[in-house]
Amino acid sequence: MKRGKKYLDAVKAYDKTQQYDTAEAISLVKKASVAKFDETIEAHIRTGCDGRHADQQIRGAVVLPHGTGKTVRVLVFAKNEKLDEAKAAGADFVGGDELIPKIQNDGWFDFDVVVATPDMMGVVGRLGRVLGPKGLMPNPKAGTVTMDVTKAVQDIKAGKIEYRLDKANIIHVPVGKASFTEEQLSDNFHALMDAIIKARPSAVKGQYLKSVTLASTMGPGVKVNPTKLAN
Repeated sequence: MKRGKKYLDAVKAYDKTQQYDTAEAISLVKKASVAKFDETIEAHIRTGCDGRHADQQIRGAVVLPHGTGKTVRVLVFAKNEKLDEAKAAGADFVGGDELIPKIQNDGWFDFDVVVATPDMMGVVGRLGRVLGPKGLMPNPKAGTVTMDVTKAVQDIKAGKIEYRLDKANIIHVPVGKASFTEEQLSDNFHALMDAIIKARPSAVKGQYLKSVTLASTMGPGVKVNPTKLAN
């Protein structure tokens, strides 16, 4: 892959083989964010889990203190008074059965997170084949299957993000934007890492955090020393 001059200059600014303290890594990633748009800063966490085993799966959610810098559109599946509650909480879209054909047949996906009350999961389950692959299926562990739709919507709007293992046992999550201050990015990153460390499955033996890398959308990855995070 051919890299641009700005990317190559950013790579020269640090040692790719070195593992940095969090503060230094964040500073380097911000300096490497030179695109003409406000790049997203992401954390890529390679774990010692084996996701093929149910007792080594990781899935959860955490509210980032300063949000993600992105406006999140929330769809709530509910009925009766819970529809009004969801609207009052700030949900962008609310509904029930009538939304199934719109998503299934018309390919409507103008939302980023789906919340459902438990009594609507029978309806939402019919969308498993289309929502599942996009990572949009509501899940109790992520707090998106709940009767407390007010809290669910408000948390998501405030910067709640979901984390889960991919097939390579890596967690990929945004921790903010390049326009954030270093302090804001640090607060968000530490909140995320605290949640992931607490979520360590007891079945995992050996090193839990294999590697932690921070990178902006268009910039190179900077390694964070995982041993200092796990303590």
